[in-house]
Amino acid sequence: MARTIVGVLRGGTSDEYNLSLKTGAAIISALLEDRYETRDILVDRNGVWHARGIPMEVPRALAQIDVVINGMHGGIGEDGTVQRLLEKVGIAYTGSRAHGSWLSLNKIRAREVLQKAGIRMPRGVAFTLSNGLNTAEMAQAVFSEFGPPYIIKPPSEGASYGIRLAVHLLELPDAIGDVLDEFGAALIEEYVLGNEASVGVIEDFRGQELYVLPPAHVLIPEGERFLSSAAHEDALAQHMCPSNFTQEEKRAIEDLARRAHRALGLSHFSRADIINTRRGSYLLEINALPGLYAGASFPVMLEAVGSSTEEFIGHAIALAKH
Repeated sequence: MARTIVGVLRGGTSDEYNLSLKTGAAIISALLEDRYETRDILVDRNGVWHARGIPMEVPRALAQIDVVINGMHGGIGEDGTVQRLLEKVGIAYTGSRAHGSWLSLNKIRAREVLQKAGIRMPRGVAFTLSNGLNTAEMAQAVFSEFGPPYIIKPPSEGASYGIRLAVHLLELPDAIGDVLDEFGAALIEEYVLGNEASVGVIEDFRGQELYVLPPAHVLIPEGERFLSSAAHEDALAQHMCPSNFTQEEKRAIEDLARRAHRALGLSHFSRADIINTRRGSYLLEINALPGLYAGASFPVMLEAVGSSTEEFIGHAIALAKH
């Protein structure tokens, strides 16, 4: 039987470059040699594509490939750019289509869609450089909606890159200014205290249209108020799965992840970050491209149900070729 030729995309233009290299390496390791012929395709920080270590144009880098596994976190890997390129050259690929991927990466737009679908999220206010307010006025506008502490996020970054915490109102203008200066827009959310959960969704898996993996309880490193980008990079977080959430809490978390996946029109798989509180569960955000690197939650959740990264990758390829 001829082996399927699989191109593995990794790298990219976002701050998650190093995490993408690790996810790509995990994917390559999971591709069984008797079933797949693997092509390692690197997109460097400047967006230049490389195959066999040589810079080349996109069509040439993708020549003779049957299916692409996208392992690029953030940037062009998740904002719809790569998805449209792959569709233009007619190559099947894993993961969400261009619009769903862009939507999940754009936290401001995603909030609008998710809240319209009735999905509970922390309260939030967004600003751009064109708002015409100074940062003190922005801070007052936020304070009129909800009180501190505040989480200040860049709208289109993942893995906690660029996130600030303002414990007091007086800290908020500078934090907003820092994020605006670096990213051009800022999303300010209320800091919701609770236990963080990570939960994966896989389409058409084990006889279910939307199979939800058991939630992993994310144990944040001691002394931190949220999972920082350094914790992602250095695999400092622990993921307890099976978790100690009650059955009722697990059902609520799983239902939230399932509804969010549908609301954003995602494809093949996703991973949701959720805060579980005494008042119920709140969706923080949803990721169209789950990390598979060491220290990420998705492989831990797969193992908890007797699956593996190898099985998941094989299933993703089947979904892409369907």
